[in-house]
Amino acid sequence: MSLFDLFSFASSDLAIDLGTANTVVYVRKLGVVLAEPSVVALQTINGVTSVLAVGNDAKMMMGRTPDHIKTVRPLRNGVISDLEVAEQMIKHFIRKAQGPGGPMRGRPEIVVCVPSGSTPVERRAIRDAASNAGARKVWLIDEPMAAAIGADLPVTHPIGSMVVDIGGGTTEVGVIAVGGLSLALSVRVGGDRMDDAIVSHVRRNYNLLIGEATAERVKLQMGSARLCGQGPVPVAVIKGRDLARGVPVEIAMSQSEIVDALAEPVGQIVAAVRNALENTPPEIAADIIHGGIVMTGGGSLLANLDKLLAHETGLPVRVADNPLNCVAMGAGRVLEDATYRGVLHAA
Repeated sequence: MSLFDLFSFASSDLAIDLGTANTVVYVRKLGVVLAEPSVVALQTINGVTSVLAVGNDAKMMMGRTPDHIKTVRPLRNGVISDLEVAEQMIKHFIRKAQGPGGPMRGRPEIVVCVPSGSTPVERRAIRDAASNAGARKVWLIDEPMAAAIGADLPVTHPIGSMVVDIGGGTTEVGVIAVGGLSLALSVRVGGDRMDDAIVSHVRRNYNLLIGEATAERVKLQMGSARLCGQGPVPVAVIKGRDLARGVPVEIAMSQSEIVDALAEPVGQIVAAVRNALENTPPEIAADIIHGGIVMTGGGSLLANLDKLLAHETGLPVRVADNPLNCVAMGAGRVLEDATYRGVLHAA
């Protein structure tokens, strides 16, 4: 092991998939060690605000806090919306990922995944948050590239590949060949928009107000991009507050209604993929016919989304192994393997 490798290991270098919904941390030589919601709970006592909880503990409090405690999601649409809270969250995750004795190992080098469509200002905010959280050096990598590497696509070869990464805030479509993004398209539609669509549908059709957590649970349990099969349609029981009477009630909603509620955000994702295909260079398009489309991210787990995408594009579509951690694993591989260093951007 070289002196550089010893130093890098001692400083616990990290790759972070800083997502709108979840943050995944990959530690050099150890792999993915942490995957928690990107949520922070803040408490204000005598005018002083401090961090009460981060990650899983904070998410459990969402919608259930007293006046002096509020839960914050410091990222929206894949980019930082609250810099100070984001710094506190990243610091917490770095300490937790490094474990006992982490601060003694020195300042880590960090690779952070960013949406391909993020602006220079948004990228600078991510860099500043990571630097202020204790990074020795910050590198940025486009999410589609990290997703492709994590999915074991041949990104350094003269073979075209397409990856669709559906996160909480954005959907990233990347066409990759010879170690670079031939085409990248980012739309601010993802799992959060699907949750909002369910909330709006229930409110509009049943005059019932439900929270984000309930909408997410319904999406995970019953959500689908389209109905398949001839059997009885499953029904979800949804609990919330009746807006007319102001009392808690529960309703039954069929899966076909949930499919209808999700039609708009799902349609926007399909449109983004079709748009990318229409602008793909012909030689790479020929490669994609053979290799198909690979889906990553939590949104790719929506039932039948891969079937719908295959039907709409006429191409083979598959969901990557371990889609939730795929982006972080790709960024971690870049951290460990100098072959991929050319895909990084200095922050």
